[in-house]
Amino acid sequence: MLGVHPKPSFLVGLIGSGIAASRTPPMHEAAADDAGLRYLYKKIDLAELKLGVEALPELVTAARRMGFDGLNVTHPCKQAILPLLDELSPDAEALGAVNTVVIRNGRMTGHNTDWFGFAENFRRNMQGAPLGRVVQFGAGGAGAAVTFALMKLGVQDLTIIDVDLGRARSVVDGLSARFEKGRLKVGQDVAAAVAAADGIVNATPVGMDKYPGTPLPTALLRPGLWVAEIIYFPLETALLRAARALGCRTVDGGGMAVFQGTEAFRLFTGISPDPDVFFTTFASLGG
Repeated sequence: MLGVHPKPSFLVGLIGSGIAASRTPPMHEAAADDAGLRYLYKKIDLAELKLGVEALPELVTAARRMGFDGLNVTHPCKQAILPLLDELSPDAEALGAVNTVVIRNGRMTGHNTDWFGFAENFRRNMQGAPLGRVVQFGAGGAGAAVTFALMKLGVQDLTIIDVDLGRARSVVDGLSARFEKGRLKVGQDVAAAVAAADGIVNATPVGMDKYPGTPLPTALLRPGLWVAEIIYFPLETALLRAARALGCRTVDGGGMAVFQGTEAFRLFTGISPDPDVFFTTFASLGG
């Protein structure tokens, strides 16, 4: 009809392997509906397409040529995509990993919103939590982003513990130069580190449905210790359940998934979405 202005439209994709159950596309599309945008979010599942990470250059080129406005990127592509981009944000460069790509005028800029997701979730749910000494378990795919977030939140003494000592050292070495000397270190004595800590963060997959258990003996938990998770399958892990039984302050991983998404949406569209729409959609998709 003459005189009717079309809604702004966006074409976005998610590239990763085994992403059939991802909550990201419906969260973005619900937020777009709420904001009055036309927004198509396509899943590009390597597993479903029977492709490996070596297909990434071809997929990225196709997205650029087909007029995509952005891409989210997940396992196993967060590092592999780096050489295919025109530019990196300072955060993505610091972390050496990208989960959000903005495409403007054919140029692709990589960002990392994982760290923002953790930080924003923590800020909203753990106000006033002491940040003197913190122990982080896990230095794998999400570990560096969580470390970056904790340092940005103001943790004064952060100990990274991982079953792979070299992996923990890699995260510490990679980020130490960006923060004040002495704030970040590798740990091996779990009991001693937790005994001295104000809080702990689980950035390992231990606690997920397919990796049951806890990343540390629950006997080391005590009232007064705060506990944060990044896992959201399930929302209540065995670690959180044990911590809550003791009266510890806790935060689950659902908010990290939501807020990394809201920040990616803002980068794609220039519009800050209503987080409640993301949370409502996230919760509606069940466990």
